[in-house]
Amino acid sequence: SDDMELNVTYIILDGYVDLEKYRALYFVIIFTAFVVIICSNSTIVWLILIHKNLHEPMYFFIAALLLNSILFSSAFYPKILLDILSEKQVVTYSTCLFQWYLAICKPLQYPTIMTKTRVNVLLTVAWTVPGFQCIITPLAATQKKLCNFISRGIICNSTTHKLLCFPSAALKNWGLFILLNSVFVPVIFNCFTYIHIFITANRRGLETRKKAMRTCLPHLIVLFNYFCLSSFDVLLFILYHPLFNPFIYGMKMKKISTHLSRLCPAKVNNSSEPGQM
Repeated sequence: SDDMELNVTYIILDGYVDLEKYRALYFVIIFTAFVVIICSNSTIVWLILIHKNLHEPMYFFIAALLLNSILFSSAFYPKILLDILSEKQVVTYSTCLFQWYLAICKPLQYPTIMTKTRVNVLLTVAWTVPGFQCIITPLAATQKKLCNFISRGIICNSTTHKLLCFPSAALKNWGLFILLNSVFVPVIFNCFTYIHIFITANRRGLETRKKAMRTCLPHLIVLFNYFCLSSFDVLLFILYHPLFNPFIYGMKMKKISTHLSRLCPAKVNNSSEPGQM
């Protein structure tokens, strides 16, 4: 066992500023954010699951997105909280790699097009393809030798490449491919789709335009935030999406906000109309 311990490679996470001075403040902020993320995302997912009028493809995809936020946050926040309370902020290289580790234009045909089978296929692809893409990088990185053991951050991310003795062109190219495939291509595709939606809605009059805007606005906000923050490998990325996505969908999607208002009887919600999205 001593030989096994000697073979374990540790990385020092050196991204905390004046940790001794601000330890309590860091812990309160991160712990509060984690609790809010888990509670808010779980609430929306729970509402979608228990209310039959939310058993529609769009809401299933929202539930999958928010469930992903719960799992994503659970991989980062407990370790960050543990590091804040610890005297030394270290992580094993293997753990570090492991941690690094998507209806308007055709409304009448929508139920026919978005069958349960198609929804299940899309959800499966949305979970497995990104997972497959991401797992290749840490598997390849395990074969490389480390020469630097201090990471200028508080989480393990793509900057781990900088710890390698020799820069890997293959890993860098693969990382670029993932960035293009998971950020820029989906954003371009979604922008094209929304342009088509708004052109179609514009031809159908003012009421259709308003409905299109009410339905698409939350998605556009999330899409814009995802593109902006995904372009930068920063701490905001692990904080913003899991924290604000449930509030964006909870407040802007009328069917969801209607059920949320019933959980808070004191809240007066005059903007919701039964049956509207």
